[in-house]
Amino acid sequence: MSTEPSNEDLQALADQVNEAFAEADVTDAVDAANQAAQDAADAAQDAADAAQEAADAGQVSAQELQVKLDETTDQLARAHADLYNLQQEYNAYVRRSREQAASHREAGAQQVTEALIPVLDEIELARQHGDLVGSFEAVGSKIENILKDKFSLTRFGQAGDVFDPNLHEALMAVDSTEVTEPTVNLVIQPGYMLGERVVRHARVQVANPA
Repeated sequence: MSTEPSNEDLQALADQVNEAFAEADVTDAVDAANQAAQDAADAAQDAADAAQEAADAGQVSAQELQVKLDETTDQLARAHADLYNLQQEYNAYVRRSREQAASHREAGAQQVTEALIPVLDEIELARQHGDLVGSFEAVGSKIENILKDKFSLTRFGQAGDVFDPNLHEALMAVDSTEVTEPTVNLVIQPGYMLGERVVRHARVQVANPA
């Protein structure tokens, strides 16, 4: 039984098509402008060569030759300037495209990892209670390794860590004579980092100096 695509699916498809056409338009425009500038440079060079040949044959005066050479020099300068500006615009376009692609990949990786963090919590709880055995242990370890190797997702938060508000979220606090600075006393829920960015703070109990 077939299902009709949702409005969200149609909009996503439309956005992809528009992006493809936009990229094609930019590329075509760059190619066309580049060819036009090159044609102008070639034409200017041909004019300079023709003027020089005419001068050599004695068909034009020195003054007329100078005028033609000045015009040709101006055309060449304009053509080179157009080529330079075009190259700069194209380089900027390529740089923006790469930055956007990297940003999209990063956003996609974050969405995937954030969606799987609850699964990782369940895997860790099962491991702590001795319930992660046999094939379940293999699957759980595989999921953790894939997220670590492919997305650089790492778990953090251990008892004894110095409390860092950039990494930890204090849910409870106790006084202790065994610490000289706020210290993680109990990890209630581990934290996760995606590369260098915290995607979830470790939720902890903090021991403060008594």
